[in-house]
Parts: sequence; structure tokens; C-alpha cells
Amino acid sequence: MGVTAEINVTSLVDVALTLLVIFIITAPMMQGGVEVSVPRAQAAPLDSPEGVIVSVDRAGDVYIGETPAPWSEFETLFPEAVRKAGASSVYLRADEGVPYGRVMEVIGAMKAADVATVGLVAEPEPAGSRGR
Repeated sequence: MGVTAEINVTSLVDVALTLLVIFIITAPMMQGGVEVSVPRAQAAPLDSPEGVIVSVDRAGDVYIGETPAPWSEFETLFPEAVRKAGASSVYLRADEGVPYGRVMEVIGAMKAADVATVGLVAEPEPAGSRGR
């Protein structure tokens, strides 16, 4: 009987599976963004949006991505962000507690920047909750 030289990969597999479990658990927690409670609506889910996301929080503060954008500077910062990202579409996430007038101001400023489409982000309604 001769000596066999085999590589024992059991430890490698154990470490790889442990790391996989850790990534699966922590991935949902790593989603960044501005904390906004968007309203529920009958809408298709937005998978990995490719474009600029503008958020309006409950206090009415505006964010481009995760960066605060004072309203006095929004009309200059927004076109720069769209140009830098090379985005053809933008998305607006507004908290459900934000007054409608404030949302319309932001949409107006976004449309003034010659953006092709402005999408409104909403949470999908749970099944069976239609017609409150």
C-alpha cells in the first residue's frame, strides 16, 4: 500500500458555508438609503433601479441618493447628479406624510431638468387589502 496525498477540503467548505450564511443574514441590513415610509399602492416591485433616486423624508427634506440636497440648491445639484450618473430615468421616494404640494414642487424641479421619465416609488399592497 502506497501513501496517498489528498487535499482535505472539509475545513474550506465549512468556512465557505459559514461565510455564505453570514452574507445571507446581513445582506438585507446593508441596504442603504434615506428612511422613508412610502405609501402602499397597487404597483409592480422596483428591482434594482438604474437611475437617480430622489427622496423626500417626513420633514420635507430632499435627498439625492443618500446626500442631503437643500431646496435652495436642488435645482442645480439634481441636473449634475443625473448627468454624472448618466441616468435616463429618475425615481421619487416620498414619505406618505409629506404634503402633496411639496411632492409636486420636487417633481416640477425634476421635470425642469429635462428628465425623460420620473417614476414614483410605492410599496406593493399586500394581497387582499384592495379597497380600504
